[in-house]
Amino acid sequence: MKLPNFFIVGSAKSGTTSIYNYLKQHPDIFMSPIKETHHFSTDIDSSKFRPDYAANLNINIDSWLDGDQKKEIFHAFVKDWDKYLKLFKNSENQKAIGEVTNSYLYSKEAAKNIRSKFPEGKIIMILRNPVERAFSHFLMDLKSGLETGSFLEAFKKDMAKSNKGWGISNVYYEIGMYYEQVKRYLTIFPQEQIKIILYDDYRNDAIKTLKEICNFLNIDSNFEFEFSKEHNKAMIPKSGAVALMMRQKGLKVFAKKIFPKSWKNIISKIFFTNKNLPKLSVDDRKYLIELYKEDIQKLAQLINRDLTIWVKI
Repeated sequence: MKLPNFFIVGSAKSGTTSIYNYLKQHPDIFMSPIKETHHFSTDIDSSKFRPDYAANLNINIDSWLDGDQKKEIFHAFVKDWDKYLKLFKNSENQKAIGEVTNSYLYSKEAAKNIRSKFPEGKIIMILRNPVERAFSHFLMDLKSGLETGSFLEAFKKDMAKSNKGWGISNVYYEIGMYYEQVKRYLTIFPQEQIKIILYDDYRNDAIKTLKEICNFLNIDSNFEFEFSKEHNKAMIPKSGAVALMMRQKGLKVFAKKIFPKSWKNIISKIFFTNKNLPKLSVDDRKYLIELYKEDIQKLAQLINRDLTIWVKI
């Protein structure tokens, strides 16, 4: 059994799900069958999660780990080291063994924890304009029934909460404060072990970005990835009744148990739509840019990239 030698650490809503699914196609890569393990985010206490978030983690992880692991799981909190190792029991001769967990960038402890276990591990992070990232996050919560109002209303409400954190609140604002998050990794890991990708570059040329990742991982960069399937597409409920259904956490857990994963796209087409999606208004963009501007400027200096497009209206 081989162990991980690279980690995609986030950020959330920046294309990590798509990249995870594309990388799984490569014969030289083995990805954890749980897309997000959260193993190294030891400062995130899953016992404090709000009910709707905790409901998504309601699985018998022990029996799944001891099985063939063919049924993929989007995320779970695999805290035990021995259980974490079982995620890679099916790895064979692949050169690159990895996992994707978006909380690793947000977590204040993940970087040092990864370095402690895997000092030569490579780190990949995808950074998206924090304004657009927050809005994409809101659309995801709108689809799942967690939000019903306007974006700015939801953003301000979440920001004002006294009890905040991963799985506790939505942390729309906090996840996009990249400077300190990125600095942690640049301080703890050698620079040559870190690759920073801008979501804009990935969106404009996914093939080029994946080739760069392959080169970074020292594997065949001429592999032709299949892009026919779109992952994590933004959608909203077709009606208020569907939105109400999505807010019933017990119903969602039950549906996941009885419907096979192959039915996911069919069910999505029946109940959700990508038409008439809410748009990020100019006023909302201005408000968020003012909040993020200083952090963006510091980040630009830290990673030596021009990020002026992130602060343009």
